[in-house]
Amino acid sequence: MSDTTELQQGVRRFGHVNWLGMWTLTIREVRRFVAVWTQTLLAPLATATLFLLVFSLAIGTRRGDVMGVPFVQFLAPGILMMTVIQNSFANVSSSIVISKVQGNIVDTLMPPLSAFELVVGYLVGGILRGLMVAVAITVLLFPFIGLGIQNPVMALVWVSLGGAFLGSIGIIAGVFANKFDQMAAITNFIVTPLSFLSGTFYSIEGLPPVMRALSYGNPIFYLIDGLRFSVLGVSDSSPWLGFAVVSGTTLALCGVAWWMFRTGYRLKS
Repeated sequence: MSDTTELQQGVRRFGHVNWLGMWTLTIREVRRFVAVWTQTLLAPLATATLFLLVFSLAIGTRRGDVMGVPFVQFLAPGILMMTVIQNSFANVSSSIVISKVQGNIVDTLMPPLSAFELVVGYLVGGILRGLMVAVAITVLLFPFIGLGIQNPVMALVWVSLGGAFLGSIGIIAGVFANKFDQMAAITNFIVTPLSFLSGTFYSIEGLPPVMRALSYGNPIFYLIDGLRFSVLGVSDSSPWLGFAVVSGTTLALCGVAWWMFRTGYRLKS
């Protein structure tokens, strides 16, 4: 009797987890953004530089300290996190949408990869792009504004968590969207507003009560606040509360992404 017939039903010959397949998908996602590094790595660095430059020239000299730190240094962690999450989202969502539009999504769905392995492969690619952008901003921009990182390990955790959170949203958005204009609508009307209205450019303590309550319901606020605490040692809320909120939300979103791949929702026709 052959080895194939001796395998129990539901058990794959390479084990319960296809590590090679998952690694291959991750490498493919990394090569996608590295191949066009001027667009995926250099452009976010330029955008972050422009944000810091514009705010420092237009407001920085007239604005006092915020939460006990100079205004430009207060801005830097928020701009870093905003750049990270936008790039993580774009990396995952664009990969899936482009595959669907070009009709080669089958090349990803046909190999022996489970829904869990697909989610992990896409997520890790998005997280790594976010991490590379974060390192570039930290190394090249932070020294010019006299900013260091108080807790590098915690900062690494928050950047990775931010990439996972927006990466999971990117999977859901990429699977849902069938056209580029649908993807653009999700980016413009959901991702961008949540990013800008999350305490990136201000402390929520100065907001009216209603806006402050809405900010506490925005998981991206906790990402920015957590990274700000890691870099500056100050925050608007408890980092532990933020970690619990973002981790729980990310797990829930990953569950939705897993279900989409598991059922073939808007992927198989």
